[in-house]
Amino acid sequence: MARKTKAEAEETRERILDAAERLFFARGVMQTSLEHIAEDVGVTRGAIYWHFSDKVALFRALHERVRLPQEAMVQQAVADGHPDPLGFIESVSLDAVNTIANDPRLMRVYATLLFRCEYVGEMAEALRRQQDADAAMRANLVRIFTMAHENGSLASSWTPTIAARVFEAMIRGLWWDWLRHDQSFDLKVEGPRCIAELFAAFRAK
Repeated sequence: MARKTKAEAEETRERILDAAERLFFARGVMQTSLEHIAEDVGVTRGAIYWHFSDKVALFRALHERVRLPQEAMVQQAVADGHPDPLGFIESVSLDAVNTIANDPRLMRVYATLLFRCEYVGEMAEALRRQQDADAAMRANLVRIFTMAHENGSLASSWTPTIAARVFEAMIRGLWWDWLRHDQSFDLKVEGPRCIAELFAAFRAK
């Protein structure tokens, strides 16, 4: 068999990820085997192992493929500082809500992460990695709200830690409800309203 070119190998890898995205969403992660994915793509299971060591690695790559750009923006702001930390994080959250509301791929992958994966057995490692990523983001959010506290823009009734926790809970709650209930409300309308009200409460008068 002729050796695949780099472009052909990358195209096969993307097809495998596309199939995993569809099948994990439709069947659930635990109920989807690598054989199911290989059959959907039209390749051997060995072809999948050439790209991914196991289902956990495939699941992780699927998540990495849709990582929101806003996460990197938050990390950069924490590293560099920001003159308007509350305005920054409000704008970033609005962008994130708009991004997920308009991207079916993001919707499927985040729904899979939240509702279609049992984090037991081989998938326990995926949960640990997700928990580590959540902890890192939470620490970055606390730092952003600490900046707001230090420049006097955060209302005195809030501590940075509690403000970060409430913000995270609201954003996750919006996404959870929207994904869990088959987009039963307009996230692009209600999301910005909720965010605006919360940040009005955050800001020092």
